[in-house]
Amino acid sequence: MKTERSATASHAEKESGEPHQTRPRDLLQNADLLELLDQLYLARYFDVRLIKEKRRGRLRGTLYSSHNQEAILVGTLFGLRPDDWISPVHRDMPAFFLKDIRAGWDNPSRMGMSIGEVCAQVWGKATAPGRARDNWSHIGDSSKGIICSTSMLAGTIPVAAGIAYDFKLRNQDSVVLTYNGEGSTAQGVFHEAINFAAIHKLPVITIVENNQWAYGTPVELECPTKDVADRAKGYDIPGLIADGQDVLDVYDNTMWAVERARAGKGPSIIECKTFRAYGHGDHDDDRAAKYRPEDEVGEGRRRDPLAVFKQELVKRGVLSQDDASKYSPEFKNAAETTDEDFPARVVEYMKQGVEFAISSPLPDASEGTMWVFAEENR
Repeated sequence: MKTERSATASHAEKESGEPHQTRPRDLLQNADLLELLDQLYLARYFDVRLIKEKRRGRLRGTLYSSHNQEAILVGTLFGLRPDDWISPVHRDMPAFFLKDIRAGWDNPSRMGMSIGEVCAQVWGKATAPGRARDNWSHIGDSSKGIICSTSMLAGTIPVAAGIAYDFKLRNQDSVVLTYNGEGSTAQGVFHEAINFAAIHKLPVITIVENNQWAYGTPVELECPTKDVADRAKGYDIPGLIADGQDVLDVYDNTMWAVERARAGKGPSIIECKTFRAYGHGDHDDDRAAKYRPEDEVGEGRRRDPLAVFKQELVKRGVLSQDDASKYSPEFKNAAETTDEDFPARVVEYMKQGVEFAISSPLPDASEGTMWVFAEENR
């Protein structure tokens, strides 16, 4: 699953005239690297905790796991500014609370949702952005720069392009990141939206989470080219390839595309090669064990993003080997993982969200028609 950054380098060299000697990762301080690690732990623990809550019978509805894909979310979001926008999809639930989390995990003024709001959405409570109209990712908040998620992957790229067009008209150098599965790149709306963004040089970066399967369809039946990033060639925009298991490689590619977009040079596509740990949703876990060969699953999960990053931190001297081994959720399924596998800061943060959600009320029945029919004075 390991990939090279040659695509990024070639685009950077072509536009600057000489190779880039300094990568975005090289500007990160040790404190930044440790924060990246904590965010990886947090994204993994969010997934693990919800799986456990459902198995305990305390949670209903479908769960769409981001297990093994955390480096994509953390790496793409870490370098964004508060005024940038994002458009997550169903497998990106941590993105809602990871946006602008560098401003403070418990900072009520940061430009991202609180862990309580996101957990309330999962539990279907009145304190959720969706007010119990969905238990998963069909939420958004324009005041926080988050486009409402839909089930139609690639369906929010035109929305992102419209927001980016507004940025351009107002000479604002904010960017929009959209997240999509590789299967969505076969849809007409994907190509129409990317075409529009390319023509008008809009600051839209399309993150393609290539986890090798679109529900039960393998990638070779979704895309005729070796790399999904090759789709960018038809629009004369960069098509970058990132190692989706390496948070620093994802960060490097994203920051290159973001800087390019801020400079008015238009959109990019970043294909993050990764692997889906479980089924499409937890309702698909048993079936996925039949349509995906066991050896393929083992190989796809061999390079756990937490293990890959911790190895890099030890190599850099940021972590000792003992510190790297202190917490060890990598290579484990949810059933095998305990709270002791995660830092106390991470466990406590998620605990706050879960307790807030469970203690929150259900919406009143009178809200049944809210947002369905036009209402006076609203």
